[in-house]
Amino acid sequence: MVPVELKGGFSNQTIKDVHYKELLKNGFRLKWDILTNKSCSVCRESGGRCGRSHDTEFLCYCPNGASHSSICNSGGKLKARSLLKKGALGASISAFGVAIIVLAYLCRHKISKQKSMIIGSKKMKKSHKFVVNFENRGILVTRRYSHADIKRMTNSFKEKLGEGGYGCVYKGKLPNGLLVAVKILSRLKGDGEDFINEVNNMSRTSHVNIVKLLGFCFHKTKRALVYEYMPNGSLEKLIYEENYFKLGCGHHGWDTLYQISLGIAHGLEYLHKGCNSRILHFDIKPHNIFLDENYCPKISDFGLGKICHREKSTISLLGARGTLGFITAEVFCRNIGGISQKFDVYSFGMTMLEMVGGRKNIMTEAERTSEIYFPHWIHKRLELQEELGLQNVTSEGDKEKAEKMVIVGLWCIQTNPSIRPIMSEVVDMLRGGVDFLRVSPKPYLSSPSRSSPTTSMSMVV
Repeated sequence: MVPVELKGGFSNQTIKDVHYKELLKNGFRLKWDILTNKSCSVCRESGGRCGRSHDTEFLCYCPNGASHSSICNSGGKLKARSLLKKGALGASISAFGVAIIVLAYLCRHKISKQKSMIIGSKKMKKSHKFVVNFENRGILVTRRYSHADIKRMTNSFKEKLGEGGYGCVYKGKLPNGLLVAVKILSRLKGDGEDFINEVNNMSRTSHVNIVKLLGFCFHKTKRALVYEYMPNGSLEKLIYEENYFKLGCGHHGWDTLYQISLGIAHGLEYLHKGCNSRILHFDIKPHNIFLDENYCPKISDFGLGKICHREKSTISLLGARGTLGFITAEVFCRNIGGISQKFDVYSFGMTMLEMVGGRKNIMTEAERTSEIYFPHWIHKRLELQEELGLQNVTSEGDKEKAEKMVIVGLWCIQTNPSIRPIMSEVVDMLRGGVDFLRVSPKPYLSSPSRSSPTTSMSMVV
């Protein structure tokens, strides 16, 4: 059924009471607007066809033969399609969100991996550069061990020989049966500068009074140094009276102490003058001097060492180096003088005086105030030409060696570095006769000022 609009003159507004002949004769106009409205569109979306009932009401004719006033199946299909569309849209949005999250994770993982590769590459380059550095200079490269090798030679770090600020030293054995000392550096600063310094410095040396470096381990964070084994340990165990009871031994005699001091002097003379480049040790002390089976001294622990050119008399030094009691005054007071080889001379002098006294140079628990600082006490006895009061002096030879070590040691610890002898002069003084040595000026005990450690120094007379 189609609605029509009749011309004027007819009383009825529909075609059911009008003769077709009259209708066709007079003409009529179809009215389609209702079939193109929103209801018809919704009907078509539900699968139906738009139409009208006999009483001109809109109907939606469905495929199953039924008709409805609005849409087919009371809106079921439309609702299902709407839900389907909404579900599809939600799924698309969810999938897009998941894709974004996965993409972000992959990008972040890739960036992190690239950073890790860059860092790893830098470490690999540094390690490679570290080893190649020796080869380019024509220096014989010591053997490089893996961490597994280090663990094997020390029997899983079974026997500890000692411990210091750097880490621990363990006794080990190479496959050929040679005993070694393995130093594990577990407390590295920065990029392991101390480790690199030690290998670099020791690879330049070859002297009877320098500990021989047999190999090293440089793997990721693992650092180890393999030295020749020193059966008599460090010098500090030998010289201090407090250790005699622990070790079940006594004073080793003045000839032994004299030969040890002369050997240390030879070793330092070699570092300062005999190497291709001058090496300043910066940490000479009894703890870093080791003794082989014949009590031949060997200088070790070059972690704080610094290589300098021969033509330079002084070097720049950032921050204090060394151990308290063995550090020179010029480190804290630059007005006294620059940092030079005289630093090691001072440390050697303090070491030799501790060998003479059989005690630390500074002992706050001493019974008398005059004995707190040993260099002052022994210097006063020399000035007054009194007996030195040292242990185990049983002959004129012992007395001469002890007195010679005292006088040379006092010259080495002078506050003004220009007054201190260089190591070649120290060797000559120790070798010469005691009668040709004059007593040095009184040494001063120096320590950094608490208020300004880099510009001033407190003096104790």
